[in-house]
Amino acid sequence: MPTSATALPSRRPPARLPRRPSRRHGRPRAATSHIAPLDGLRGLAVLGVLFFHAGHFSGGFLGVDLFFVLSGFLITGLLLKEAANRNGTVALTAFWERRARRLLPALTVLLAGVLLLVWTAGPPYLLSFALEDGPWAALQATNWHFISEQVGYWNDGDTRVFSHLWSIGVEWQFYVVWPAVVALLARRRATRRLVPVTAAAGAVLSLVAMVVLAYGPDTTRVYEGTDTRAFSLLLGALMATDPARRLLSRVPGRLADGLCAVLVCTLGAYWFLTDGPNAPFLFQGGLFLHALAAALLIALLAHAPAGPVGRVLGSGPLRSLGAVSYSFYLWHWPVYLLLSEEVLGFGGWSRTAVLLAVSLAAGWLSKVLVEDPVRFKARWARGRTGAACLAAALAAVAGVCLLVPAPNPGADAVDLTQLTAGSG
Repeated sequence: MPTSATALPSRRPPARLPRRPSRRHGRPRAATSHIAPLDGLRGLAVLGVLFFHAGHFSGGFLGVDLFFVLSGFLITGLLLKEAANRNGTVALTAFWERRARRLLPALTVLLAGVLLLVWTAGPPYLLSFALEDGPWAALQATNWHFISEQVGYWNDGDTRVFSHLWSIGVEWQFYVVWPAVVALLARRRATRRLVPVTAAAGAVLSLVAMVVLAYGPDTTRVYEGTDTRAFSLLLGALMATDPARRLLSRVPGRLADGLCAVLVCTLGAYWFLTDGPNAPFLFQGGLFLHALAAALLIALLAHAPAGPVGRVLGSGPLRSLGAVSYSFYLWHWPVYLLLSEEVLGFGGWSRTAVLLAVSLAAGWLSKVLVEDPVRFKARWARGRTGAACLAAALAAVAGVCLLVPAPNPGADAVDLTQLTAGSG
C-alpha cells in the first residue's frame, strides 16, 4: 500500500523511500482505461478473420477467439470498476442498455440491408437461407440455430450470409449472464475474491465441456456453442480482476516487454501453423491455451502499454482498423458471398483487395452513420426521436423479413444442382 512521504520519519535514508513508478510504465492501469494497443489487437483480429474467409490464412479464424478474450477483459473491468464505485452494486439495466446501443443498431441495419441486397442481387439459395436465419440473428441465437440444424461452420458457411453472426450471438449471451453473476457476487461484498474464482472455475468447466463434446467429423457444436467457447471470455475476465492485475503490476518493465514479445510471436506462429478443424489439438486444449496466452498478453499490455510491442500495436493504422472492427466484421461476409468470382470475373488477391475495400467502406459508413450516433446519444438518437427511430428500424427489419418473397423452390434446386456439378 503506498505511503505518503510526510508520514515517514525524517531520519530514514532516502533509499528506504518507496520507489516511484517509472514514467514509462506507471502504476497498473484499470482494466477499463482506454488502452491504445488493445485497439490495435482488434485490428489484427479482424484482419485475421477477413483473410481466413478470403482463403489466404488458414489460422485467421483465431481472430474471433482474440475478440472473445478482449470482450471478457474489458466488460469485466467495467463491471468491477462500477461495483467498486457504487459500494458493491452494479446497474444491470444501464449496462445492458449500453451494450444494446453498442451492438444492436449496426446489426439491425445489417439484417435489413443484407436481406434486400440478397433479394435483388443474390442467388436464390442465399435468399432462402437468409430468410431462414434472419430471425435467429435478430434474437442473438444464430449459433444455437446452426447447431440444432446441423449447419457445419467449416463446410456450409458459404451458403449462409449470416453464418458469421454466430460469434455475435456468443458474446451477447455472455453479456446477458456474466454481468448478472458479477452483480450477485458484488452484493455479497466478496467481489475481489469470488469473481476471479468463479471466472477460473467457469473457464475450466468450459474446457472440459469442449473436450468431452469434441467428437465426430463435424466440430461445429464445440466451435459455436456458448458453453464450450465461454472459456475465452472467462479467461479475459479473470485477467481483469484485482488479483491478476496486482500480480502483473509487480512484473518489471523490461520483463513485461519481453513477455509481450514472446506471446505475440507464439500467438502469431500458432495462427500460421493452425489448419482449421484439421489441427489435431485445437479442440483438445489448443483453443484454451491460445485464449490463455491472449489473455496474458492483453493484461500485460494494459499494465505496460508504452513498451515496444504496445507502441507497434497502438500505431495509427491498427488503431483505426480496430475502431471500425465491429461493423467491418458484420459486413465482410455478406460482401464476400455477393461479390463472388463469377460476379466480379476474377479471383485471387485482386478479388480479395476489392472485398476488403468494399467491406471497409460499408463498415465505416455503418460506424459513422449508425453506430456512433446511437452509442454516443446524438440528438436524433435520444428521447422520443430515438424511440421513434428504434421502432422504425425494428419495423423495417420485420417488414423485410415478412415482405421479401421466398425464392422459387424450382429455381433454387436448379442453382444448387449447377453448383454441385461445377464443384465436381
